[in-house]
Amino acid sequence: MTEYFEVGKILSPHGLKGEVKVNATTDFPEERLAAESRLFIKNNDEYQAMVVEVARRHKQFYLVKFEKVDDIDQAEKICGKELYVAETDQQELPEGSYYFKDILNCPVYDAETGEKLGILENIETPGANDIWEIKPEQGKSFWIPNIKSVVKKVDLPNKRIEVTLLEGLRDEN
Repeated sequence: MTEYFEVGKILSPHGLKGEVKVNATTDFPEERLAAESRLFIKNNDEYQAMVVEVARRHKQFYLVKFEKVDDIDQAEKICGKELYVAETDQQELPEGSYYFKDILNCPVYDAETGEKLGILENIETPGANDIWEIKPEQGKSFWIPNIKSVVKKVDLPNKRIEVTLLEGLRDEN
């Protein structure tokens, strides 16, 4: 069975000719929204293929025209829908990169002591760098930035993340 991964959300129509405003949530918006790219929307538990005709950056969003969506009425019908990419359409990542799905729920360890700090429970992408929520077995969750001085090693084959906590990242109380 094919798995699908969210890469954006259709927000609103743009103009009268079927173009829509898309908030891209992928690290590869230029590839995902390139002409002739195949994306999917979900309708009643079924994934419907949508082919990008043309897309362009507009402020912090993308304006996308899908094939067979030719007017504002058709565009309005797909607004509010998430956009997905099929697992089979995902590209190979460069060395040292990984998909969120591959690291979520991985155990996180202190790189110096080897102590298990918790599991990687959530990832947010607010701007310059991602932030990761670590959930310990006991106590409150805490957030760390995904920067080289903190995240020392991501070992996908062994499902292990090693970090160095900077002062103040974890509330010990």
